[in-house]
Amino acid sequence: MQSSRLARQYITASSRRHLSSSTRRLQAEAATATPGATVVDAGSVRPKKPIGGFRGGVFGFLLGFSVASAYASYRLLEEYKIASALLQASVEELQASTDKISTHIRRIETVEKNLKALSEASATKEESKKSKAELKKLYDGLHVEFLDLRAHVWGMQQDLHALVKKEATSLRPS
Repeated sequence: MQSSRLARQYITASSRRHLSSSTRRLQAEAATATPGATVVDAGSVRPKKPIGGFRGGVFGFLLGFSVASAYASYRLLEEYKIASALLQASVEELQASTDKISTHIRRIETVEKNLKALSEASATKEESKKSKAELKKLYDGLHVEFLDLRAHVWGMQQDLHALVKKEATSLRPS
């Protein structure tokens, strides 16, 4: 395999030498064959220089670096857009939560205000005990008056019955 590769290299090198010498011969013959034709000197035509190993390496490196940089910039921009969208969604969610909390706080403040008004308007335990004691005294007083009134009415009934008996006995003809 290696011998065939060496043979190919030798053949291509010899054909290049043969072509370059053939070209020079053809140019010399053309110059002598046509006296009025302009002869272009082989030294004045600059052959295209092949890109050297160093220049090709630098060019390849710069091209590769540029492509890699562009791709990295594109990916970075895409990730930035995704992160920005996630951040925006998170901010909107936080805003909604804040609004809910604000609403709940307002409700709590309203309930606290109503509770304070009710506590100011309601009686304390001492006032309740005091009112209960007064009500009991009033009830006991009314009960005593009721019993006194009942005793008085009973006394009147007894007097009326006694009077009715007395008159019933005195009105009878005997």
